[in-house]
Amino acid sequence: MTIRRRRIRELRRAAPFVLPFLLLFVIVYLVPTGYSVGQSFFAVQRSGLGLGGAETAFAGFDNYVRVFQDGDFLASLGRVAFVGVIQVPVMLGIALVLALLIDSTASKGRGFFRIAYFVPYGLPGVIAGLVWSFLYAPTLSPLTRGFASIGIDVSFVTDSALPFSIANILTWAWTGYNTILIYAALQAVPEETMEAAALDGCSGWKAALLIKVPQIRPALLLTLVFSIIGTFQLYNEPVTMKSVAPNLSSTYTPIMAALRSLSANDFNYAAAQSVALGALICVLSVFVFRASARSVD
Repeated sequence: MTIRRRRIRELRRAAPFVLPFLLLFVIVYLVPTGYSVGQSFFAVQRSGLGLGGAETAFAGFDNYVRVFQDGDFLASLGRVAFVGVIQVPVMLGIALVLALLIDSTASKGRGFFRIAYFVPYGLPGVIAGLVWSFLYAPTLSPLTRGFASIGIDVSFVTDSALPFSIANILTWAWTGYNTILIYAALQAVPEETMEAAALDGCSGWKAALLIKVPQIRPALLLTLVFSIIGTFQLYNEPVTMKSVAPNLSSTYTPIMAALRSLSANDFNYAAAQSVALGALICVLSVFVFRASARSVD
């Protein structure tokens, strides 16, 4: 009974700190998610060749069947997957190198570089998209003019170049954020471990790659999962770039495709698209976690 009373007392002490978060989590996340899941099983039906009254009827899994038969939605998934494949490894590789440089005892001005790398993340995604849209605009871009002056015709907004242009914006905006996360994990590496490695003749980059990197694998896994989730939620950058890339479709990413369905008053189908996207992200996250745990074992 003493242990039980102690646990109850600890729960009462923790309740004022935990309950506000739980309340917001339920209101902001669980309730809208549950509502979307419920709406995805219904559809609006009209009678009289679409001229009669509309009524909402239970549709079962019809909306989900429609999702996986929707060429535009499937193409949008393929595009963000391609962006993730080319962007996430590059971004995390750069972030790891920068974090190791900041963590190095030989580096100077570490406080300045921590702030400098993090500054791009502090800019709203729309602002970053506008800045890079100016740099990508065919008629305004100083980069395009610079290449043209040496006889090279470059366009950053063609169909083939758009994934790389968007990937560049994401890398510029999020590398600093991941650098700080990895650097924080590096701070937890015991100093005694590095001293022992130095006594064995392992120092510099060799010690960083063989000693530090394996010990921060959980942080690297966390940044990888966050990056995968962020890639499939891609929205601000392509929407902002539409002003300089008219060829960028309104269904370029899954969220853009769901919003187009929403603007067409097809609310139930938009809910099904959103739920399908969320389920896919969950499956990918679990797969990455399990694959990483299996490799560690």
